[in-house]
Amino acid sequence: MSRRLQIVMPDDEYAAVVRAARLRKRPVAQLVRESLRRTLEEDRERPADERIAAVLRFARYSGPTGDIDRMLAEIESGRGLT
Repeated sequence: MSRRLQIVMPDDEYAAVVRAARLRKRPVAQLVRESLRRTLEEDRERPADERIAAVLRFARYSGPTGDIDRMLAEIESGRGLT
């Protein structure tokens, strides 16, 4: 079964949605449905084992480490701000 959903939005927001739909060569309704589905999927709570696996995958990567004040100073000097 399908239901109709009606929303009210300011003209500028609606125009932005129309532009986005045109860029993707999709009807506005399809773009809105896809966006709502993505939002609902993002809000879904992941099971604990999936969250742990994601953390473990990330932990395999190494990155720069060091004193935070020194790292920030190096960044700023590279930007020519000091």
